[in-house]
This record gives sequence, C-alpha cells and structure tokens, in this order.
Amino acid sequence: IIAMERLKGSRSEVLLSASEFRDENLLSFVLENIVEEKIVFECASAAPVQYTKTEDYQCSVTDSEKRSLVLVRNSMELHAVMLQGGAENRKVHLNMATYVHPAPSAEAQTVALGIKGTNFYLSCHKDGDNKPTLHLETVEHLGTLASISSDSDMVRFLFYKQDTGLNLSTLVSVPYNDWFIST
Repeated sequence: IIAMERLKGSRSEVLLSASEFRDENLLSFVLENIVEEKIVFECASAAPVQYTKTEDYQCSVTDSEKRSLVLVRNSMELHAVMLQGGAENRKVHLNMATYVHPAPSAEAQTVALGIKGTNFYLSCHKDGDNKPTLHLETVEHLGTLASISSDSDMVRFLFYKQDTGLNLSTLVSVPYNDWFIST
C-alpha cells in the first residue's frame, strides 16, 4: 500500500504507464524510496576491574644496604636511613593489605601499604604532565580501601608486589606500571 501510494505521486508515473513494468522494477523502487538504511555501531567497554581487600600482613622494608624507612611527620615523608643502636623503634612497620583481582596473576599480588598504627598510606600519582611520585596520604575512612574500582582515583593506593629470589620484592604502581619501588 505504501509503495502504491508513493508510486501515484512521484516520478514513477512513467513507470506505471510502461508496459514492461516488472516485479524487479517494483522491488528496486521500494528499496530506493521506502526502506531506510540505518547504520548502528555497537559500542561496548570493558567493565571496570574491582579489587577487593582480603587480608593484612605486617612487614617492614629494608634495602640491600640495611637502610630502613622512618617517618618524618612534619613533612609527611618516608626516609631511608641506616638505624644505629637504640633507634630501632623509629623503623616504620607497614600493614600490607592484599587484594583479590578478578583475573589473578601468578607473577604479582595486588597490595596497599599503610603505616602500622596510623591512617597513612603510600600512594602513587602525578599532577598534570609531571612524573608520577610517591606520596604519603591520610585516608580518613579506611572502608574506602575495602573495594577499589580500576576507574576510581583510589587505585593510586594499589601496587603489584612481585617477588624474585629469596628476599627481593618490587612494588609496581597499578596506574603507572613504569613506576616502582624496589628493595
């Protein structure tokens, strides 16, 4: 019906009067004038990865020269220094929280590092076009670290811990995989 109505009022008056008007002509006319082509692009993005906290372990960091981390509270910085004599109590002990990754890797464990007895956590982030840098940040609500989405800004607190040898560990920033801490 639609084709016939359109045929009546268009340039196809010539087609209607022609004696050789066949089914192919009608089909061509219908496809050209009635059927509308729509191109649909399917856009899909992968769902953000969810890191879920599982356990906490206590640890400390010492490098090959026996330097330990100490907290300088005034500047909110960690310094690597060689402790002597009775200064062992200044050594920073870390709470290493492990996280489950939906696609676990045998090579690395996802972790967050906090200073024992405080709400200070190590983070890696960059400002503008600068290089990523290591920071010590206060986390007001520790519940925000219980589950971290890969598309949130909280991912700055996560590191991939890779162990090689007996006592060598490397901590690679999750958002900046070319930035790492090594002991």
